[in-house]
Amino acid sequence: MSVMKGPIPKPGILGIDPYVPGKSGPKTGKVFKLSSNESPLGASPKAIAAYEQAVAQNLSLYPDPGATKLREAIAKRYGLNAANIVCGGTGSDELLQMLAHAYLGLGDEAIYSQFGFLVYPIAIATNGAKAVIAPERNYHTDVDAILARVSPYTKIVFLANPNNPTGTYISAAEVKRLHVGLPASVLLVLDAAYAEYVLANDYDAGIALVEANTNVVMTRTFSKIFGLAGVRIGWAYCPPGVADVLNRIRGPFNVSTAAIAAGTAAMEDVTFIEQAVVHNSKWLSWLTDKIRNLGLEVTPSVGNFILIHFSDAEKAAAADVYLVSQGLILRRVEAYGLPRCLRLSVGTEEANHAVVKALSEFMK
Repeated sequence: MSVMKGPIPKPGILGIDPYVPGKSGPKTGKVFKLSSNESPLGASPKAIAAYEQAVAQNLSLYPDPGATKLREAIAKRYGLNAANIVCGGTGSDELLQMLAHAYLGLGDEAIYSQFGFLVYPIAIATNGAKAVIAPERNYHTDVDAILARVSPYTKIVFLANPNNPTGTYISAAEVKRLHVGLPASVLLVLDAAYAEYVLANDYDAGIALVEANTNVVMTRTFSKIFGLAGVRIGWAYCPPGVADVLNRIRGPFNVSTAAIAAGTAAMEDVTFIEQAVVHNSKWLSWLTDKIRNLGLEVTPSVGNFILIHFSDAEKAAAADVYLVSQGLILRRVEAYGLPRCLRLSVGTEEANHAVVKALSEFMK
């Protein structure tokens, strides 16, 4: 007797490894979740108030389909053209997926770096294209390795800058060199989710490059420094042609009323964001120094997290088990090809002291 089969998905779908988010840990006892690079300061009180008011007053109405107030607030803060901003309702992930959906198909290729964000291969495979991985150099994106892998089939290059999970970045000059080396038909996607944390003088998120070209897009998120991971807002700054394409394929009400209100208020609360930058700068440096003093290697980071290297995969796994037992949830990154590493998000002062104390005990 034959077995009935259900609908068959497109080629490549069943070969995708599902994205696994940072775990949350036990529900009892004091737990510090340091696995998802969330803001230790939470959201701006102004954003919380705006969210609560929007939820209370507008539940029965569809949101503004163009997220106009949010786009205008973003444009005002960064000096952009609001018409070239497209917002996403599931963080920047939605925008990355939309870009792949719009520009990739069967037989196409897209390139990303060796330790790049795991959403890239998912978005590529979902659209029937081939993921081409460019090796990194000392955990940094290698521009020459990317350019060497460009072929007539290449349609997109995804560049996380700074990169997650390594925390490294390449300079504005290197990004420009990458773009110059790409054919005009290849879309360069600059994923700048952690841009607000970067204090390096030679870094640039990519705004000028977008404005000067027709094949560069910059994506950003409200999930990190703005502390709005729970409402899932992202945005992309695009050339007019790309913005037009994304607006044709995105959902008509893809950003909720509450998210628009919270994002607008968060974008306007400059003081709160400045406090978040100061907190991150202080504790990123402190954690790096303290953990290195324990004899562990730490990749220099410009984000709100650090990559900790253990002697081998077994040691990393054992450290993870011990830390969880102490109520400290870090991120295993073996799915990125980094089995001997753990990624640690910068936390509150209490959380940062707790993780250093626990690592010190583990390393004895």
